[in-house]
Amino acid sequence: MLISKNLGKKVTTGEGEITILDDVSFELNKGKSLAIIGESGSGKTTLLGLLAGLDRPTGGEVHLSSQSVFELTEEQRAKLRKDNVGFIFQSFQLIDGLTALENVMMPLELKGDKSAKKRATEMLEKVGLSHRIHHFANQLSGGEQQRVAIARAFVTEPKILLADEPTGNLDTATGQKIIELMFSLIENLDTTMVLVTHDTHLAERCDDAITLSGGKVINTTFSDTAASVPQQENNMTADSAAAEGAANTSDVSNADSASNTDGASKAGGARAIEGSAS
Repeated sequence: MLISKNLGKKVTTGEGEITILDDVSFELNKGKSLAIIGESGSGKTTLLGLLAGLDRPTGGEVHLSSQSVFELTEEQRAKLRKDNVGFIFQSFQLIDGLTALENVMMPLELKGDKSAKKRATEMLEKVGLSHRIHHFANQLSGGEQQRVAIARAFVTEPKILLADEPTGNLDTATGQKIIELMFSLIENLDTTMVLVTHDTHLAERCDDAITLSGGKVINTTFSDTAASVPQQENNMTADSAAAEGAANTSDVSNADSASNTDGASKAGGARAIEGSAS
């Protein structure tokens, strides 16, 4: 379903070349969930952007749904995301000028689905927001906004879900409810998931896990093979953490470009549309 082969990312700064990711390899089977664990600056979000084809690596390959992602054109990668991938972001990435219903309808409308309103309404009911479908994003609580984002991500029944710290902006109790909702939907729809988190308790809910430090994989655990990699010395530096921030900025720019390719662009909603178009 999803394969990363020797994936690497380097950036050039005024002080020279810095490695953000170094030789990251794994294979995730259909219906399985993978946690990517690591402290801030370890390369987690950069890796997620590469897996989605939002940024290009300096080395290695990504295969998604049997396609080699970086052998595709930008338009082909955008179509691959739209047809196969759902996104959930830490900051929700809803479009303020749209209601909850309209936010969830958007990825369906981009696909030309004539039943978009019906399917979006049903999905909002599944996440417990049938009474809030006509409210705008700024009229919803943080937990409600994330439930709308989850509904938007799942409404197209994606083959794979990419989630970047989905509970990072929520209190503990609300975050736990969001996690239960996500895992329930994943199980019901047989969705493959990659989850970026620094929360080891949340990571334990996933089938598989890899731990990053300084851009390197220092430990892996896969349920199918029970394989693990011995922990290596943590070589995280301030430079590499700063460089990941630069790489993540590049990810956002690429997401904006991909969103425009997918046929939609709204002010302040570049990454939200990328997520919903997927």
